[in-house]
Amino acid sequence: MNNPIIELNLLEFCEAAALADVHVIEIVEHGILEPHGSAPTDWRFTDYELVLARRAAKLRRELELEWEGVALALDLLEEVQQLRSENRMLKQRLGRLVE
Repeated sequence: MNNPIIELNLLEFCEAAALADVHVIEIVEHGILEPHGSAPTDWRFTDYELVLARRAAKLRRELELEWEGVALALDLLEEVQQLRSENRMLKQRLGRLVE
């Protein structure tokens, strides 16, 4: 059974993320979020984007970063996560070869 993807409009998204609409628009302009739709009134956000927006807001607040810095930090965190995943996979393969 597939989990349905939650879609929120801008107002719902702002409420769920506890962000003002101007901040959400800034986040989109910096490429942190990529909602479906061509204009803010048409935007639809998924549950994944909600998690990402909350994470971005936390980075901005705790590290006192501008949105450009938040975007860079999120990219670097994603890269670290991918490298860790790849490292785990390679360790498993190596373990099979060594046995």
